[in-house]
Order: sequence, then C-alpha cells, then structure tokens
Amino acid sequence: VLDAALGPCAGKGSDEQTLLRELLDSLQSGEILLGDAFYATYFLLCELVRGGVDGVFEQYGARKRSTDFRLGERLGARDHLIVLSKPKKRPDWMSPEEYAQAPATLTVREFQAGGKIMVTTLLCPKATPKSMLKVLYRQRWHVELDLRNLKTTLGMEHLRCKTPAMALKELWVYLLAYTLIRLLMSQAALLADQIPRQLSFKHVVQMWCCVPQCGG
Repeated sequence: VLDAALGPCAGKGSDEQTLLRELLDSLQSGEILLGDAFYATYFLLCELVRGGVDGVFEQYGARKRSTDFRLGERLGARDHLIVLSKPKKRPDWMSPEEYAQAPATLTVREFQAGGKIMVTTLLCPKATPKSMLKVLYRQRWHVELDLRNLKTTLGMEHLRCKTPAMALKELWVYLLAYTLIRLLMSQAALLADQIPRQLSFKHVVQMWCCVPQCGG
C-alpha cells in the first residue's frame, strides 16, 4: 500500500471517484493505472495524460453500448483510435477554472479483448498489442483479492475504536500491518526463488500469528 484516501462513509466526498482524485499525485510519470468500468471518464483520462500516466480500464456502460469499431482510425480487428469531445456539462466537483483548462478533445484507444471492451491511453498497437493489454488488465483482479485480504483476512471490515480519531489510527495500523506482511512475503519469495503472488497471504498471516513474539 503506497497511499490511501479517507473520506466520509456516506454523502458528498464518499464516492470512489473523489477518493481516487485525492491519490492521483501519488502516481508517477510512466506508471499505468488499472481500473474497472467505473473510472473510464473523460476528465480522469485527461488528468492521467497530463501527468504522463497511462490508464487501462474496462469501458463504462453507456459508452460500451455505443462503441462502433467502424469509426475512428482502425488499428486492427475491433481495435481503433477515437477522438472524444469534452462533456458540455461541468461536473459538480470541478471548478470552472479546471473545466476551462481541460482539453476540448482527447484521443483514446478502444479495443475488445477477452469479451470486454477496453479503453486506454496506450495508443500504439505495436508497442502495446491487445494481447499484452489483456494480460495486464487481468492483474487488476489482484486489487479485489488484496482488498479482501485487508478487510476479511486481517479483519479491517469491523473497526473496534469508538472515536473518529482513533478509528483513523486503526485504519492506518491495518494498512501498515498489511504492507509489512507483504514485505515479509517478498523477502520469503526472494529466498525461495518464487514470485510473491505465488504465496498465500492468509497462510503467511496464520504462520506469523503462531510465531512466539519476544517481549521488549
């Protein structure tokens, strides 16, 4: 876990898009952001391009239904470049200045792979063929498994602290513990000449809990 965004559990500021925008500064130029169909919005794609970050997302519902591979610049079978226009309505979360600074158009790549229609800012089919992007996007499933490990395996789904300040501390302790366990797994995998993802997070937690802890 490199960073985290915290917000209210309901109401304004609690949605995933708002929380993600708070984390964009954690992304470095040259990195790739993977996300499901909830995130492939015009303004997020623009922000990624502005920061030198690429994105690979499943296409969102309305856009997926209207995708026509006969339009735009054809790159291959069910693979094309298309120019998107800036939405005429400014989102509530965006200031007029931010909206004015957003480009009027944005070129993105749409392709179909694995039964999904995808959208990406990786525009070159030679440098990033569909087969490569399909394999890359499959790695997004690790996010779901990691969240399950955080919430279920470590028990973060039910916080025990009673005050907001202590609840925030509890959340950060869980994230710290998760990161330390992943570090332990990486070290063990290196010694065993294995890939860290081949190890079971739950099994490592169980083994760690069985190790007698030295008092200080």
